[in-house]
Amino acid sequence: MSSVRLDKWLWAARFFKTRTQATHAANGGKVSVNGGGGKAGQTVRVGDRLEIHKSGQQFRIQITDLADRRGSATAAEALYHEDEADRAARLEALAVRRAEARSQPRPDGRPDRKGRRQLRDIKHRGG
Repeated sequence: MSSVRLDKWLWAARFFKTRTQATHAANGGKVSVNGGGGKAGQTVRVGDRLEIHKSGQQFRIQITDLADRRGSATAAEALYHEDEADRAARLEALAVRRAEARSQPRPDGRPDRKGRRQLRDIKHRGG
């Protein structure tokens, strides 16, 4: 196999859980191939560079192998190479987001009737 569809490769490399999600991401401008826009039906080859924006994370990878079927996670990791600097930056940004999420106050449980009314009043008043 010398080339494969972009959406199939993204699904096989486990960047997206379903092929439909991969198609929507590619057609929605979340994936770029070799610096240009990527579409789901576009073919990719070994050596192509991809930028994938997913859930606030940015992956910059180079395709090292092709697959059109989904396999194990270890097999999926063998399909691409990510630079160590990019991986470190992505993991650092993820750690910052997780720390920010932990610092946000969390309610102990669901609000009771009085609490729901107060929340509704706050939302409808605009703050």
